[in-house]
Amino acid sequence: MAKTMAQLLMEQRKNVEGQMRALLDSAEKEERMLNAEETVQFDKMSSDMDSLRSRADKLVEAEERNRAAGDALEKAGVTGHQEKRGETSDVEVQLRNFLTGKSKDFEAKGSESETRALSKGTLGAGGATVPTTFYGKLMEHAIEVATMLAGGATTWTTTSGENIEVPVTITHPTGAQVSEGGVIPQSDPVFGKRTLGSYKYGDLIEVPNELLTDTGVDLEGYLARAAGWAIGNALGQKLISGTGTSEPAGIVGSSTLGKTAATLTPTFDDVIDLFYSVTGPYRNRPAASWLMEDTTAGYLRKLKDANNNYIWQSSVIAGTPDMIEGKPVRTDPYMPVMGASTKPLLFGDLASYVVRLVNGIRFESSEHFAFNRDVVTFRALVRGDGLLMDQSGAVKHLLLPAA
Repeated sequence: MAKTMAQLLMEQRKNVEGQMRALLDSAEKEERMLNAEETVQFDKMSSDMDSLRSRADKLVEAEERNRAAGDALEKAGVTGHQEKRGETSDVEVQLRNFLTGKSKDFEAKGSESETRALSKGTLGAGGATVPTTFYGKLMEHAIEVATMLAGGATTWTTTSGENIEVPVTITHPTGAQVSEGGVIPQSDPVFGKRTLGSYKYGDLIEVPNELLTDTGVDLEGYLARAAGWAIGNALGQKLISGTGTSEPAGIVGSSTLGKTAATLTPTFDDVIDLFYSVTGPYRNRPAASWLMEDTTAGYLRKLKDANNNYIWQSSVIAGTPDMIEGKPVRTDPYMPVMGASTKPLLFGDLASYVVRLVNGIRFESSEHFAFNRDVVTFRALVRGDGLLMDQSGAVKHLLLPAA
C-alpha cells in the first residue's frame, strides 16, 4: 500500500530525530557538551522536526476536512461538477467582486463540489456577507497561533459581551478519620469570584486592488492567514501571559507552584517532580498536557531518565502529539523561556482553563477607508477573555531559581 505524503514526512522526521540523538550520544561517550558547531546542527534539526510535524499534521487535517465536506455534500444530494480548463468559476467571480467592492453580496450557488454553505451574518461596513468557508479558515489560522484555543482549553462562545461572574475553585475540602463519638472536623471548599470579560483584539489589513484582481492569487487563503495570525497572536499571547488586569488572566500567572528547580537548567528529576505534583485525578484527565516554549522543548529533547533513555517520546503518526511520560507536549511562542525566576514549563489539565469568545470573529471590508491609495481595507476583530477556573492545583508550573 502506497504511503501518504503525511506518512513520508513523519518518517523523515523520525530520521532527523535519529541524527539528533546520534549527535548527543557521540558527545556523551566523549564525556563532553556539544561544541558550537554541533549545537547549531542540533538546533537546526530540532527546528526541522517541528516543521515536518506541522506539515504532516496540516495534510492530515486537510484530508479530514475534504472528506467531511464530501460526505456532507453527498448527503445533501450535491454532485460534482468538472470545470472546463481556462474558465473561471462563478464562485471565484463573485468572491473577487466582493473583495474589490464591486458587489456587496457573496452567495455561492450551483452544483460545484467546492460550494459551501454561507453565513448570512450582516457586516457593519456596507452590509456585505462573508462565506462560511472563509470564516472557517480564519478561525483555523487563529487557532494555529493561539495554543490555548487548540491545546485542550475549554471554549465558551457567547452571543453578547457582558461580564460573566464565575466561581473559581481555590481549595477542595478534606476529610479526616473520626473516633466514635468524636467531633467531625469542618472542612469547606474555598471559592473565589472572577469576572470573564470581552477584551477586543483586531487588525487592519490593506490590500492593493492589483492583488485582489490577480486571478492567480489565493484570496481566501492569503486574507485568512494574515488576519488569523494577527488576531490569533494578539489574543493567544494574553491567554498565556496576561496579568488579569484589563486583559485576560493568562494560564502561567494563574497556575500554582509544582516544583522549584535547584538550578537554571531543569533535570529529569525536576520534570518528574512537576508531573507528580499534579494529583492523579487531574493528571489522568484527557486534556492533561505539557506546555512550553520551543527552546525549552529543544532542551527537554536532550534529557534522559535514570535508565539512559530519552524522556521525549516522538510521535510517528501525523496528527498525534509528541509525549513526555505519556502526556501530550504543546508549545507556544509566548511561554516564558528558561531564565532566572521564570516559569518555563507547565503541566496539568488544560481544560480547566476557559476561553470565552463573543460571537466568533468579525471580518469586514471597505474600499473607501484608503480611497486615495487604491487599496481595499479589511478589518478582523475578536472579543474574548480567559481564566483558569480551577486554581486548586489543576495546572502547575516549574519555577527556576533566582540568578
